[in-house]
Amino acid sequence: MSTHARPLAVWLAAAADAELELLFTERGVRPDAAWNDFFDAAEALLDPASVERAVSALPRDDASALARAAAGQDAGRNRDRLTALALLDQDGALFGPVADAVAGREVAAASDLAQPPSASDDASAGAAEQAFATVARLADLLLAARESPLALLATGLLAAGEKKRLAEAGIDPEHADDLRALAADAALVRTQERRVIPTAAGEEWLRLGFADRWTRLVTAFRAALPTGIRSGDGWLPPMSWSGAYPWDAAWPAAEQHLQRRAHLLGLIADGGTEPGWAERLRRGADADAEPLTRFVPVEVDRVFLQNDLTAIAPGPLVPALEVRLRGMVERDSAQSSSYRFTPESITRGLVEGETEASIVEFLTALSLTGMPQPLAYLVAQTAQRHGLVRVWTSEHGTTVTSSDSHLIETMNVDRALRPLSLTAEDGMLTSRVRADTVYWALVDARYPATLVDVDGQAVSTQRTPVPEESAVQKSPSYETLIARLREHQGPDADAAWLDRELEAAVRQRAVVVVEVGMPDGSSRELTLEASGLGGGRLRGRDRAADVERTLPVSSIRSARIVDAGDR
Repeated sequence: MSTHARPLAVWLAAAADAELELLFTERGVRPDAAWNDFFDAAEALLDPASVERAVSALPRDDASALARAAAGQDAGRNRDRLTALALLDQDGALFGPVADAVAGREVAAASDLAQPPSASDDASAGAAEQAFATVARLADLLLAARESPLALLATGLLAAGEKKRLAEAGIDPEHADDLRALAADAALVRTQERRVIPTAAGEEWLRLGFADRWTRLVTAFRAALPTGIRSGDGWLPPMSWSGAYPWDAAWPAAEQHLQRRAHLLGLIADGGTEPGWAERLRRGADADAEPLTRFVPVEVDRVFLQNDLTAIAPGPLVPALEVRLRGMVERDSAQSSSYRFTPESITRGLVEGETEASIVEFLTALSLTGMPQPLAYLVAQTAQRHGLVRVWTSEHGTTVTSSDSHLIETMNVDRALRPLSLTAEDGMLTSRVRADTVYWALVDARYPATLVDVDGQAVSTQRTPVPEESAVQKSPSYETLIARLREHQGPDADAAWLDRELEAAVRQRAVVVVEVGMPDGSSRELTLEASGLGGGRLRGRDRAADVERTLPVSSIRSARIVDAGDR
């Protein structure tokens, strides 16, 4: 049991709740930590593994200050922060486990903090094009996640199958994880049970223009940067980022990811130069996309609909229009501004809530060439077939009906639908599985299914529902943990520590040196092999006299466990 835990426990007990919240957050304490009192908390915070994590996570300034304190010098302006992290005591000295962790560590000289050179017009144009492409690809990722959640590996990276699916949508697999991270920083997606799904903010972002999309991304990127590379409301020159966390073995890889994301957002141009819009952000000012938009294509609001069932946009479509169009077309991977209509793509639009009339109205307004007859025929034919199979919730659980008896027979024997346990009954099918699950299973099996309510009206549904705002994860609260620690906080810290020392000695069957107050006011030290504690008395064998002794705990002034090497 560490003797350093006692002064730390006293400090923790005297700290305000807000100070404890900050400490627990910074040290990565779990809100459900099984601590009963502040002594438990102190021992856990000074555990070598916990100290190692805390020391490794220190940014350069704090690491340098801690190294100075380890050398007997003053930690300077960083002293208060290091004390708040439970790495220094109230006198500015390192706790023993912290000193052990810091021993032998050095902090190399700081990298050059010179301002990045300004980007040329050509380099700025290249950075702007990169930012434009990144925004477009991130929209593709959100649309893919909306169609079907993106699966993550245990490492937090996208699964290989998901990267392959995204590659078919035109996303470079090497950039897929960085794009997901940018989306997460901006709260456009959330992770639930290792599945990435869009949020309400993501749905809103999809309908914004390029300038607003980019502004939200870079603002969120800056806000999410780690403390070690921040400078006020901005960031340090990127060339200095490599030395931001000198004791963190994982930092070099993390720094490369951040550099790559900065490149993707057009914040770093060729040769490490800096476009004007990036300098503004680096200095802490609000994002301004106007200089950047001068280098990117103008968005258009019309397309050419052609007789071969394709649509050609003469430029990047206005995002709100493109999102709706993408719901009823297949994208031509060879050309980002080319789209193709198929029975499956029209069906997908109908599944998402479109109707024949709404599709025709939208495409007619969008087209520069009117509505081609082949396309109108495809929409009408697909809409007519769609809805032949109707799915709704009934007293039986889920009921499936169709005016086509052959479809009912086919679904009843379809091996792909066996997990639904469909049962034929009076010309229809029933299942105990939820209606929306049955519906999507039928859609995946290419049946023309429609989900309807009890009145027979079509119900629009999404395969991946947007999570409710209340369901979005919040920062962990330590209110319950702090309340439990306060509840067990006694008025006499010395007595509480003595009880804890004696309990530890008995539990370990350790040798303990106790200072006992004598009736005449003097004190005497006894070395005991602790064997029991109860009824307010400590029992143990006196090693010097080789007799069993029973001492009133009220007479014991202090106790110290003897290390095995000192016995």
